[in-house]
Amino acid sequence: MALVFLLLAFSLMTGASAGNLYQDFQITWGDGRAKILENGQLLTLSLDKASGSGFQSKNEYLFGKIDMQLKLVPGNSAGTVTAYYLSSQGPTHDEIDFEFLGNLSGDPYTLHTNVFAQGKGNREMQFHLWFDPTKDFHTYSILWNPKHIIFMVDGTPIRDFKNMESKGVAFPKNQPMRIYSSLWNADDWATQGGRIKTDWTKAPFTASYRNFNADACVWSSGTSNCPPKKSNSADWWNQDLDSTSQARMRWVQRNYMIYNYCTDQKRFPQGLPPECSMA
Repeated sequence: MALVFLLLAFSLMTGASAGNLYQDFQITWGDGRAKILENGQLLTLSLDKASGSGFQSKNEYLFGKIDMQLKLVPGNSAGTVTAYYLSSQGPTHDEIDFEFLGNLSGDPYTLHTNVFAQGKGNREMQFHLWFDPTKDFHTYSILWNPKHIIFMVDGTPIRDFKNMESKGVAFPKNQPMRIYSSLWNADDWATQGGRIKTDWTKAPFTASYRNFNADACVWSSGTSNCPPKKSNSADWWNQDLDSTSQARMRWVQRNYMIYNYCTDQKRFPQGLPPECSMA
């Protein structure tokens, strides 16, 4: 329990610098259900029986540290999915996913993570959180550099997908990606395998976003503004997990991870994916 309080205290100290969401994002669908408010400091997505809503970044990025604060749909959110992810386009696309699967009131959200490289995904890890993600804003971060994709919650790493190209495992490194987010109905699978359906009497469902920050390489006209590699190990370009961060990640995975594709032998009867034996 002491580490829970430490992580919660740490979450209050972390947070991306506030940007103007008008400058960074454009609403892409939802027919008025997505709104940018408070002079560009707050963005909300809503879902009702007719439609969900979504937005995307104006920029594409090739490597970076991306932070966004989210407050998820409160109450009975069963059947809803709030997706926040990086993705390129095309049949061999790359993608780095946060998805938040809603649940009945009082039951925890499921945080679903995945990594696609050259069109291949099936690398799901799922977690519960050590706080209620509907009560306040929390920071969800992706650190993506040539060696690692690190998923973080309030600065605490929960997953590290390492570059293992030398072992024949594809890694996202050549395709620039936009940030996308959407709130949509997925009650055919999202909550308890689809057994719990969306309660439309509770609509509209709303998720909120603020304090976006991208310390990242912007892709424009076929090139990246990425700076040359720096020797400063604290810089995100070179960052990996030190022993303290690794210990915090192991603690989260030991106590809050509810699914790991690398242990699902029934799903992979011909053998687990190669990265699972190298992680």
